[in-house]
Amino acid sequence: MSFDALNLVWIFVAASVVNNFTLAYFLGLCPFLGVSGRLDTALRLGLATIFVMLVTSMFASALNAWVLPHAPYLRIIAFIVVIASAVQLVETIMKKASPALFRALGIYLPLITTNCAILGLALFQTNREYNFLEGIIYALGAGAGFTIALVLIAGIREENDLGQIPRIMRGAAMSFLIAGILSLAFMGFAGLFSSAA
Repeated sequence: MSFDALNLVWIFVAASVVNNFTLAYFLGLCPFLGVSGRLDTALRLGLATIFVMLVTSMFASALNAWVLPHAPYLRIIAFIVVIASAVQLVETIMKKASPALFRALGIYLPLITTNCAILGLALFQTNREYNFLEGIIYALGAGAGFTIALVLIAGIREENDLGQIPRIMRGAAMSFLIAGILSLAFMGFAGLFSSAA
């Protein structure tokens, strides 16, 4: 395996597992805690987020190459416009293709626009000076990590609904406890890859 391919693997693994946006950086907690009640909804929101992250990464690379070197003060505004446009595209497609999923996601689909994980992706990609391909791999890794976190907590929450849990621990208390334990588990990966980006 060449150095470039190995570097891309490191970027993907670091973004998805070692430096998971939700469980290590605590970005994107609103959909993580709000949409993670059902496994199918969590998976579909994760896939929609991956798509928005990919679009954001591509446009962030283009903006970093041609626009932002001449106007660096436009960085955050430009990234927010790109994210909002990508979310509108996803929302329109989902409304036409799967109205039931569109209704199930409710307010959390437009909240992808304000998902700080996506803005964080664009800013981290810029600060790390990733090229176009590295940015795409980073977006795929970050989106996969976000989806893994959503699916993990959704699966655990569905199992908890079937279990005998004291009433005082149901709802938000249990969600925060599960999120904390998952975060601790993912923090264990931090020492696994010492050179992970």
